[in-house]
Amino acid sequence: MKRSCFQHGAPVLLAAALALPLAACGYKNNPVPPQRLVPQAITDLKYQLGKDGATLTWSYPQKTVSGKDLGRVRNFLLYRAVVPVADYCEKCPIPFLAPVTLDGGALPDKGGRTGSYNEPILRPGNMYFYKIRCSNGWLSESADSNVVSFLWDTPAAAPTGLLVRSVRGKNQLNWTAVSTNQDGSAITHPVRYQVLRKVDDGAFTRLGAPVSETTYTDGKVQSGQSYTYQVQSLSVLKQGLVEGGLSDTASATSQGREALRRPEPPQAVITDTGVKVFWNHAQTGNLAGYRIYRRAAGETSARKIGEVKLPYNMYIDKSAPKGVALYYSVSSVDSQNPANESSRTAEVQAEE
Repeated sequence: MKRSCFQHGAPVLLAAALALPLAACGYKNNPVPPQRLVPQAITDLKYQLGKDGATLTWSYPQKTVSGKDLGRVRNFLLYRAVVPVADYCEKCPIPFLAPVTLDGGALPDKGGRTGSYNEPILRPGNMYFYKIRCSNGWLSESADSNVVSFLWDTPAAAPTGLLVRSVRGKNQLNWTAVSTNQDGSAITHPVRYQVLRKVDDGAFTRLGAPVSETTYTDGKVQSGQSYTYQVQSLSVLKQGLVEGGLSDTASATSQGREALRRPEPPQAVITDTGVKVFWNHAQTGNLAGYRIYRRAAGETSARKIGEVKLPYNMYIDKSAPKGVALYYSVSSVDSQNPANESSRTAEVQAEE
């Protein structure tokens, strides 16, 4: 029996017909999202730990990846991972969970906008990791933000008794050591303290590295400027630092370092026992004594040859060389350790 041409060709025609709409689609891979809709990645994700848990903050991106202004962000995708300390592996991938969707919104015409998220329940003995993306719809997600992480354990209580006083151009802080955790249990880990400072109405920033002592000297102050301080306790664990409580604030206005006045130029008289150098007392606060300097003719700089404490205002240079012109000057010093010193007086030549 002859085969029907229809029967033989039908599958071919059907396959060709099915192929037509596929060929007409115009792409072979997943569609590429319009670059004008994809927001730039967030780069300033931060966290703050407190009695209400962890608070995350970030800035809304203001541009798309192509540099166009971004009028609004539809929503944010917050990724979170919780890893028990015993299972933590520094080089292992972070096991982020499915994201939490947070509402976005419009950006203001001027300035920026900040997003935030509160994590109220934290379990002791765990590492927490976060990253965030912003989205303007399907296939319009930004790249990952920076990742922030912290170790959570029962935090240490806040330091108490913070005092600050301004002393000669420096602010000196002291506080009471922490001995318990926030739940009242005894401290079982070493404790460090992080000093934070704000200038006038600015934001608090960390000053230097954490310290183990309960004192701190802030030497980077300007006279007349108002400074406010807090101290935060930090529990030191093998896996990192656990941020504890923040002390009450304490403020001081720096008085600056009082400039020491030098005395009037001295007199220098050559005697049989040496060169007698004497001068009138300087009229300056916190004066403790004087330093005496000598320069021989031909020398380019004077050198200190002695020091006297109050109430003396005379010095005998018993080692003065003979046969050469000698020049003397004097400076004032205070009682600080190390002492502050005024500029030197004008030089005077020793005479008989």
